[in-house]
Amino acid sequence: MPRTIWKGAISFGLVNIPVVLKAAARDNALDFDWLDERDMAPVGYQRINKRTGKVIDKDNIVKGYQYEKGEYVLMSDEDFRQANVEATQTVDIVSFVEAERIPPYYFETPYYLEPDRRGEKGYALLRETLRRTGRAALSLVVIHNRQHLAAVLVTGDALVLNTMRWAEEVLPMDELNLPDSTSKRNAVSPREVDMAMKLVEDMQEDWSPEAYHDTYREDLMKRIEQKIAAGQTHLLTPADPDAAEPRRTAEVIDMMSLLRESIKRRGGKSPASERDDQDEREDAADSGSEAADDETPARKSTGRKTASRSSSPGKAGSAKKPAAKSARKTAAKAAGGSATKSASAKRASSGSKRSTAAKSPARKTASRPARKAA
Repeated sequence: MPRTIWKGAISFGLVNIPVVLKAAARDNALDFDWLDERDMAPVGYQRINKRTGKVIDKDNIVKGYQYEKGEYVLMSDEDFRQANVEATQTVDIVSFVEAERIPPYYFETPYYLEPDRRGEKGYALLRETLRRTGRAALSLVVIHNRQHLAAVLVTGDALVLNTMRWAEEVLPMDELNLPDSTSKRNAVSPREVDMAMKLVEDMQEDWSPEAYHDTYREDLMKRIEQKIAAGQTHLLTPADPDAAEPRRTAEVIDMMSLLRESIKRRGGKSPASERDDQDEREDAADSGSEAADDETPARKSTGRKTASRSSSPGKAGSAKKPAAKSARKTAAKAAGGSATKSASAKRASSGSKRSTAAKSPARKTASRPARKAA
């Protein structure tokens, strides 16, 4: 059950929405105690008066602000509240911005906002407005005696208030040594980008936070259980001098080979491999098309040959036929050959005549006037 921080309201223009601010996160780190190695007794913390060195009781401790050297102003919880009563009980919305334009490093701690009595209608109104506009409500809120800039966002059917860092708390990026995007030394090739995009596509998944957990915490628990099972609960493990040093980055990195190997291990294919496969498929398709083109006339020729063969008997068949039939066929072939030669001679003769007539137009022209004179 989320722990209640305070009860107050969301101030939205003239609209006041009663809400309850509840914790949305918890610390899941392992709890280690300080111990005295000599007798394994827990080590406690004592509040010491720095002037006398004596231990003081918790009830005698107060908060104070040093306004001059050695001079303090004492502050109680009521003083913090009276500094701004509304701020300590209100999520004061001051503006609306596009949620996507808020840099993630500004976000700090999430809290749930739950509608309080008679706040359901206004809660639903603000939720649907933020959902449809894609905006985040920038707000001012005081939590644990400290004012925060916060963003109210929609998550499912809930409004989530995420505290943010002030601008002066965010360190500038100017002092970072970042690679220049225009430098040839750090330029990336299109093939490297394609390969990296392929790896991203292979690794993409739907957002499922339950799939991720603190594996180092589990490893620590395994180590603790191993020491318990081995009876080494009171033994400090010495440092291993042969422990491997942290891996250092090489000066020259073959990004293509690393990306290609990463894709290979995930069972995928690199863009270069896909392009090679595509080229092979296209080459195979082109070869098939050319083979089909070459095969078409061959089929026609084969058809003619088949028809010719079917019109005349084969060699094997002719050996089995009677001699009379062979003689008749031989005679027919001879007659056909003579007829063919005669026809060829006639065509040659007519062609020769046409050629002679074409070559001697002057003779015909000369003979025509002589006839007219007679």
